[in-house]
Amino acid sequence: MVSQSIVEVSNNIVKKSTVDTHFDRGDVCFVIMAGALVSFMIPGLSFLYSGLARRKSALSLIWVVSASNAVGIFQWYFWGYSLSFSPTATNGFIGNFENFCLMKVLDGPSPGSSLIPALLYAFYQMECACVTVAILVGGIAERGRVLPTMVFTFLWLTLVYCPIACWAWNVNGWGNKFGVLDFAGGGPVEIGSGVGGLAFSWVLGPRQDKTLKNFRPHSVSMVNLGTFILWFGWLGFNAGGAYGANMRAIVAVWNSMLAAGFGGIVWCALDYRIQRKYSMVGLCSGIIVGLIAATSASGYIHPWAAVLMGMYTGVVCNLATRVKFYLGVDDSLDIFAQHGVGGIVGLLTNAFFASHSVITLDGVSTNKGGWVDRNWKQFYVQAAYIIAACSYTFVVTALLAHYINTVPGLHLRTTAEGEALGSDEVQIGEYANDYIELCRDVMEKNGVRTSQGESTTDTIQFIMPEPLAVADDRYRRPHYEKKGQRRGMHVEDVPHDIEKPLELVELRPGVARVSIIA
Repeated sequence: MVSQSIVEVSNNIVKKSTVDTHFDRGDVCFVIMAGALVSFMIPGLSFLYSGLARRKSALSLIWVVSASNAVGIFQWYFWGYSLSFSPTATNGFIGNFENFCLMKVLDGPSPGSSLIPALLYAFYQMECACVTVAILVGGIAERGRVLPTMVFTFLWLTLVYCPIACWAWNVNGWGNKFGVLDFAGGGPVEIGSGVGGLAFSWVLGPRQDKTLKNFRPHSVSMVNLGTFILWFGWLGFNAGGAYGANMRAIVAVWNSMLAAGFGGIVWCALDYRIQRKYSMVGLCSGIIVGLIAATSASGYIHPWAAVLMGMYTGVVCNLATRVKFYLGVDDSLDIFAQHGVGGIVGLLTNAFFASHSVITLDGVSTNKGGWVDRNWKQFYVQAAYIIAACSYTFVVTALLAHYINTVPGLHLRTTAEGEALGSDEVQIGEYANDYIELCRDVMEKNGVRTSQGESTTDTIQFIMPEPLAVADDRYRRPHYEKKGQRRGMHVEDVPHDIEKPLELVELRPGVARVSIIA
């Protein structure tokens, strides 16, 4: 009996060592850490989007990014991985249900590298999918409903992200067979989120005109915090595309740092040329577009090419922020200008600067380079992939959003009153910052008396003793027909000598909700 147990234990040990020997444990550890870094990009996006929005909708953007991550995890486990990477699908467009609920995904070699298991590859790709949809949902900023957006999230991953991921990375994908060079997601991640965000914002419609006057980010410090959390996580995103602890991953990290740094410098310089101010939001935007371009190209090009890429990506994406005005689409967070255009620029960079000597540094890949290696046809390969990804993403995203919006109870847009009050109050019931009483801390101090009518901590009737003067022409000047007129007052009407920022939103004639940030 004892000898039989010893034999069974020995056989199990031998079996385990046999299973593990064809995987590189260093590569396995590296990809685990890379996936963990990618997951850390979710709070980075939350802080970035929240800081760029108004105070009254700041928490709703944190919520929708966080919730989309949960939906993405479920979708990827349920059928997302199978629709993207099932090896038995041969149509070249989308996978099948061979790996439904991760069936038959365990210790076999991964599609990306034979040195890591398929289950680990599925984890890393899941985090990339979650980040993609988290970028996309920023399109609801200040006017979208969060519950229908979660339904949209699940279906968008299924109908848009999975097919494009299959094109580029599935062993039988048409893009993969065609020779497309897309390192970590210029098509599925960047074009998917950027062009998809543009289509989503188009269907959703613009915010109310009065809310766009003098629009400013409510917390630039949160924008900076979110940017640097993203930068930290992005190193795992891009280096993880090498699927191992190898020289190609090191080159990808270096290229990501160089592109981000030079992109930030160029964007900030362009803004300074116009405004004569060193914009923090501009610096952060440039850093992000450099990282976006590096997503497509960091594992294909030499560091000197990454410097050039960061510089011209900063210029092109900065100019692309004007596209939304020509199109009449309220892309409130510039998702298309940064992610869509940045992804396109990165993919085109591969056509010119991709180098075979960099590609083969991982010891596994054998792709040809671009023009620097005299592979002239790579340009039209990349261009065809870009056109296909952009067209498919925009059309399917717009149709999907349109039809979801027609389902009773799943209207994507909030009401006009809900938009005026803010998504935090209407949908979340909580706030990103603590609000305190306006009468006690602002109105009495500045000589504003309340009326004897309806007055609570949330709704206060007030009478302005004198018309307010605004010192800077950049702000909207209030218009009062006569002294003592009772009306709503918005945050832009407040003089600069008031110490704390406040927000007043008119609920109905003569009654306003007034708040001040503690």
